[in-house]
Amino acid sequence: MTAPLTPPTPPHNQSSNDAWQAPPPAGVPGGVYEQDGPGMKTELRDAAVITVAVALGGVLLGLLWFWLAPHLPLVGEVVDKSWVVYRKDSEGEQAIGVDGTFTLLALGFGLVSAVIVFLLRRRGGVPVVVALGLGALLGSVLAWRLGIWLGPSKDALAHAQHVGQGVVFSAALDLGAKGALLAWPLGALLVHLGLTALFGPRDPEPQYPHQP
Repeated sequence: MTAPLTPPTPPHNQSSNDAWQAPPPAGVPGGVYEQDGPGMKTELRDAAVITVAVALGGVLLGLLWFWLAPHLPLVGEVVDKSWVVYRKDSEGEQAIGVDGTFTLLALGFGLVSAVIVFLLRRRGGVPVVVALGLGALLGSVLAWRLGIWLGPSKDALAHAQHVGQGVVFSAALDLGAKGALLAWPLGALLVHLGLTALFGPRDPEPQYPHQP
């Protein structure tokens, strides 16, 4: 006769139907926290590409500004054997139009660049936002300097002497309000923030262990 077989007794501090089990470690599928998104090196590389690409858009902005901005007419005359340069239309609003044209174009570039960056990097992230703002600021400065370079000479007195007395010529293209340089970066950041809030991916809710 053999002794009846009995199942082994579980340890005192552990039960076969224990509901409290240690959750899987972080980064493992099914764990409380899972690693998502690209690594830091990838984000920094993408941020550098975004900065350069957005900044190069300043070339197009500068060309459009030079083409669309109104010209400020000047005229030179000799008074008491010395040259004097003054505005032909003292009540004209061309100077305001120059700043306004740059600002409107920059806001449009901010909208377009923010949409493109959002579509390419929908997950967003701090490096992407910083790259967008920095690239837009560099692009604005590039457009501003390019417009000045393409426009008439900044030496109005020498230009007046060159064209002759009483001949109307255009003043150098420049920004009277340097705050217009912030229109592109601020517009891009606001649009990108709005797109991320409305259409950006949502973080998944944390998964907790099942309780009976």
